[in-house]
Amino acid sequence: MAKQIHPTAIIEPGAELGDEVVVGAYAYVGGRAVIGEGTVLHHHANVEGRTTIGRKCEIFPFACVGTKTHDLKYKGGEPGLVVGDRNVFREYVSVHGATQETDNTRMGHDNVMLAYSHIAHDCVVGDYLVMSAQSALAGHVVVEDHVNIGWGTGVHQFCRLGAYAMLGGMSKIVQDVPPFIIADGNPAIARSINKVGLERLGFTPERLEAVKQVFRIFYRAGHNRSQAFERMHAHALSENVDFQHFLKFVEISERGVVAGR
Repeated sequence: MAKQIHPTAIIEPGAELGDEVVVGAYAYVGGRAVIGEGTVLHHHANVEGRTTIGRKCEIFPFACVGTKTHDLKYKGGEPGLVVGDRNVFREYVSVHGATQETDNTRMGHDNVMLAYSHIAHDCVVGDYLVMSAQSALAGHVVVEDHVNIGWGTGVHQFCRLGAYAMLGGMSKIVQDVPPFIIADGNPAIARSINKVGLERLGFTPERLEAVKQVFRIFYRAGHNRSQAFERMHAHALSENVDFQHFLKFVEISERGVVAGR
């Protein structure tokens, strides 16, 4: 199928549109944008800046993808945004390019950003993120795969969100959130492992047990950080891939991780 471009859409010279791209009424595509095969821009959608959008993405009305960073350290040039395949940007979503000329904000594949959610400059987002409405990632946030962010949640600059984590609605995230856990509150604390989410994603009883064990050592055994690390390294499950993922994540944390109850 050929491209479908509404006569009222504005496609600036230099823009590259792949096969089967659909651009709706009054949508805008800037001159340095690259739009992948099968991507749909609904009416009034906006893609600008040095932005690359992957295959079969969907950008809904009034979403702004690739717009200029809010960072006051911006000194000019055209920092970029690179987006993978099958991402969904719902109404009024905003995703900004990076701050420095040679840098990119980056998103992987199969992410869903619901209405009014925001991804700021220089974030690095993996795959399968679900951002509920009106949630926001500040600059330089790193998000691993399969993260779920609840409605109205804000994540502070330079925080990291571990794989399979779930952030409760209206939470305030000011430290790193380890993988596999539920964090909730203002400021957020670690509540439990994300058991239901992990089961839905096919975690076996053996994988769940490893996650439970590492969570208990770090958050429930009353250890300080050094003691917890020593216990985890000596544990019988220390070579388990999920156990190791959690351990390495908390060991390299620079901001510190969310506290336990």
